[in-house]
Amino acid sequence: MSLEQIVVLALIQGITEFLPISSSGHLILVPTLTGWPDQGILADVMVHMGSFLAVVVYFWRDCVFLLKGTFDLIRGKANPWGKLAMLILLGTIPAVVLGVILDLTGFMDTVRHMPQIVAWNAIIFGTLLYLCDRYGHSIRRMSDMTLSPALIIGVAQAIAIIPGTSRSGITMTAGRALGFERPEAARFAFLLGIPAIAGAGMLKLGDAVSSGEVISLDVVLIAVFTFFVALGTITILMKLVRHVSFLPFAIYRILLGVVLLGLIYSGIPLGTVN
Repeated sequence: MSLEQIVVLALIQGITEFLPISSSGHLILVPTLTGWPDQGILADVMVHMGSFLAVVVYFWRDCVFLLKGTFDLIRGKANPWGKLAMLILLGTIPAVVLGVILDLTGFMDTVRHMPQIVAWNAIIFGTLLYLCDRYGHSIRRMSDMTLSPALIIGVAQAIAIIPGTSRSGITMTAGRALGFERPEAARFAFLLGIPAIAGAGMLKLGDAVSSGEVISLDVVLIAVFTFFVALGTITILMKLVRHVSFLPFAIYRILLGVVLLGLIYSGIPLGTVN
């Protein structure tokens, strides 16, 4: 990969992975607008690892407390952090189950070649993001998280396996629909995403190893760039959600979907979703 391609892909992944605007909707435009070849499985692994490390670094205190709470639970000592760790673990299960089912049925291989799904999901879930944020109550905080909302948000995260949905977007949407304050909905969405992003990275790593890819300087660089871009994105978003609604993101998503549909129905070939 050229340095230009490395920087562009890192910017797209680092920004769109955590903003509620659909990373797949943007990645599908890259080969169309640039003519670049696919970056390869290993590059996909490294951008996921860069994103994963960014979340862990930003929420390092939460991660430490979650780990401590987990060990306390193992020793038979219940505490709020141990409870939250278990809720995050349980909330991850729907995505794992649905991911296995879709992979076994070949569904994901099919939708990767259907950019119209990305376009329509960008519009539909962008609209839902606005409605749930606009009309959802702000009466719950992280301390109010119980099994039911954790599983509901987990099911929402599972739906995000379908390209164009946006993992961060749909989990924040579900959180707002359930009455969680905007910053708390975003915080839980990011913490819930840690095992999901790590799991996706490990799966892609297995694919890369089986295909015989080797680690080169360009894939290391893309991981490093993605980390810093993602860390900056999370920092900015967590500040924004304290003062700004999700309306700008919803509008952007709808416009993105309209642009994709325009390209599709004009006959311009679009790339596949990674």
